[in-house]
Amino acid sequence: MVHLSTIHWVYFGMVIVIIATMALRRDTVLPCVIGILLVGFVSTGNAWKSVQVLFNALIAAGTEFLGLITVIGLVVAMSKAMGDVGSDYLIMRPTARIMVNADIAFWVLGFVMLIVTLFIWPSPAVALIGAIMLPIAVRAGLSVMGAAVAMNIFGHGLGLSGDYVIQGAPAITAKAAGFATATPVMSASFPLWLTMGIVTTVLSYIFVKKDITRNKGENEAHRLAYEKADEKQKNRKFTSVSYVGAALFVILFLIDIFLLLKFKLRGGDATALIGGTALVITSVISLLGFGADSLEKITDYVREGFLFGMKVFAPVIVIGGFFFLGSESTARAILGPQATGLLSDLGIALSQAVPLSKIPVAFIQMIIGGITGLDGSGFSGLPLVGSLAQTFSTAIHVDKATLGALGQIAAVWVGGGTIIPWGIIPVAAIAGVDPNDLARKNFIPVIIGLIVTTIVAIFIL
Repeated sequence: MVHLSTIHWVYFGMVIVIIATMALRRDTVLPCVIGILLVGFVSTGNAWKSVQVLFNALIAAGTEFLGLITVIGLVVAMSKAMGDVGSDYLIMRPTARIMVNADIAFWVLGFVMLIVTLFIWPSPAVALIGAIMLPIAVRAGLSVMGAAVAMNIFGHGLGLSGDYVIQGAPAITAKAAGFATATPVMSASFPLWLTMGIVTTVLSYIFVKKDITRNKGENEAHRLAYEKADEKQKNRKFTSVSYVGAALFVILFLIDIFLLLKFKLRGGDATALIGGTALVITSVISLLGFGADSLEKITDYVREGFLFGMKVFAPVIVIGGFFFLGSESTARAILGPQATGLLSDLGIALSQAVPLSKIPVAFIQMIIGGITGLDGSGFSGLPLVGSLAQTFSTAIHVDKATLGALGQIAAVWVGGGTIIPWGIIPVAAIAGVDPNDLARKNFIPVIIGLIVTTIVAIFIL
């Protein structure tokens, strides 16, 4: 039995304040700073120690985000190097023949993102797909925000929530639910995954089309900018370095995909391979393309890439510092060994407070999955939703595999993430859009999708 203490109510109150601030379309850094200080003060009972908690929270968040900051910086550096010698245009030219309008661009970009995500997970997939295919999609008439929505919904939402190839998510859920293998959860999740996917992608497509019509001037300006860049590329003289750079990109990343599959590299290992490859390509292009000036040129590329990454992530480190207090492992690193997972505690308390029957249990599982995802990690809540599925199935005799799959989908779609700004930074960074705006675009399709998926789950339970 979980008993909520003062620290839980303070934390939960600040979560509400932050969500309200987001709803008002205002930045959330200051509320997060206040929240960390309040939680630190309640935890330590000491004002100056709460200031230390604030700093420790930023260090913990920065450590968690360092891998993403680095890979985005290195991919941006590679993109700039390839752009200077014309290699990016040579790679994009064949794909442009497929994306002939905004409608095709949305679905092609989305499905390519889904397929790549299933094999290497979304963050490295974003780095690969966004740098090459996003400009083509925009030139075809899709808005920059629409391209970001497509990559985010299909990758961090649809691809990661099913995770049918790598099987990381269903394996965690299944183990916590008492299954020997991930197969029962994967089988049970498919109709729910399909429902969630159809609802969210179709609604997102409809909203993106409306936004394109509503913001014709802005979208046309973006399209013309990419078109102008494309015209310059068409008229430029391509050298042997241009072709070598393009070939190097294709060959090395195909080798990466082979290695990812052969050695089952996942998560951070996959991101490390992608990031390291990007730096190798940047180095080779700099050496071949600029000769004696390559030493200074590669420094400029790396500097520009990391400046871009830090500019995007600076506010997210503060926001992440607050929400990492909700996860037990990071909360202990910030507050000390006595800390518990505040979000997990809130989820368990909610499940204990509501009378049990099939309908409320399904919605509780969905809500708890979403709550655990607020820390920006779609996987941190999976042990909890798996355990709750086993508990609920014993209490009211419902299918625990389906219940676990429902919690998994909610946790990953929220925290993986699609509707919280600190969970969608990779896509926002590659697309160059505000993560708060992207979260707002995703919010209605994802929430409707979760509700419809929960209703479908009730009939299956």
